[in-house]
Amino acid sequence: MTPRPLRLTLLGLNYTPEVTGIAPYTTGLARGLARSGHDVRVVTGFPHYPAWKVDAEYTGMTRNEQCDGVNIRRVRQYTPSAPNNANRILLEGTFGLRAATQNWDNPDVIVCVTPALISAAMIVARARVAAKNRPGIGIWVQDLYSRGIIETSSAPHAFARGAHAFESATLRAADGIAVIHERFRQHLCSELSVDDSKIDVIRNWTHVKSGAVRDALATRQLLNWNPTETVVLHAGNMGAKQGLENVVEAARLAENTSENIRFVLLGDGNQRAKLEHLGSSIPNLQFVRPLNDFDFRSALNAADMLLVNELPHITDMAVPSKLTTYFATGKSVVAATNEHSTTAQEIKASGGGIIVPPGDPARLLSAVIELAANQPLATELGKKGLQFHANNLSEEAALDKFDRWVNRLAARNSLRRTSA
Repeated sequence: MTPRPLRLTLLGLNYTPEVTGIAPYTTGLARGLARSGHDVRVVTGFPHYPAWKVDAEYTGMTRNEQCDGVNIRRVRQYTPSAPNNANRILLEGTFGLRAATQNWDNPDVIVCVTPALISAAMIVARARVAAKNRPGIGIWVQDLYSRGIIETSSAPHAFARGAHAFESATLRAADGIAVIHERFRQHLCSELSVDDSKIDVIRNWTHVKSGAVRDALATRQLLNWNPTETVVLHAGNMGAKQGLENVVEAARLAENTSENIRFVLLGDGNQRAKLEHLGSSIPNLQFVRPLNDFDFRSALNAADMLLVNELPHITDMAVPSKLTTYFATGKSVVAATNEHSTTAQEIKASGGGIIVPPGDPARLLSAVIELAANQPLATELGKKGLQFHANNLSEEAALDKFDRWVNRLAARNSLRRTSA
């Protein structure tokens, strides 16, 4: 029997028109479920990421929109210009409070997106108060908070332990959890005491739509890239966990060699101004503001290799969303990451790139030089990444799994109501 259409409410801080980070996935999920016939509502924040500034056109405290079959309710949150642990709590708390007090339109299932974990906890608490008539509760985990605090901050151990307990309690309170990687499932079970039967692994997909691109030479001319230089492109957020000082120093080292190499940092983030200052005197280091989809695809296509860079101690907290996009380009990937990280695991599984030690600009530069000199290897890596994408990272496969997931959540909740 075909499952009936469900009333679904998705609650997450980030949504379109944000073009990077989690927003494209939340947006894609809402639109995909609506196309499948479900009645989908979204409660989200005002767009602010990665610039950490609310878009000027978004005024007032609330805003209602309708787009692609999805009803959207936006609520204004506190947005820090320079995020840290303390003001992130305020950011998530203000969004969580406003999202939890909205009219959810009596959904069959709610899906909370984390980050933001504090918001998700407040939303889950409100949902569970509904007792017998409460909706099914799903949480979609894109990042691991407790690991992130350990891996990227100098917060006291007591704070880290508190975050661990808070994350565990929030996730265990849900009826079902979707995670983006098998490594996340293992962590939730072994470290956060979540029942394995509650967890589904649903991979992220390439959110940059396929389509025409500008001729590579024309794109290089527009971006002031010399046709003969090797362009190494990092695309995406410029935040703390990316550790992009490593790339700045690699560019500085390249300047003092005979190699014709340009490092490009494309995007925005709370570390961009600092990085621009550090690299202001390096001629072969370039910063590019976020681009529209066509220009973004064209830039990836025109680069010689694509770069992932992480801090040395990052191992478990997240899977860079840029990897799904990188693999779809057919370009080779260079990943400066801990050999035990989730990112390294993904590179090894795909065969689409090479791994170099993080935080070592000399090793990064050496790897770039060697790959630039070995075009057959670069081509082979690109082909393997493209094949991995085709086999594992399609949007259609992910949305089909999500459709089955929300239907299972609804069925479990219906059974709970009946037996209550």
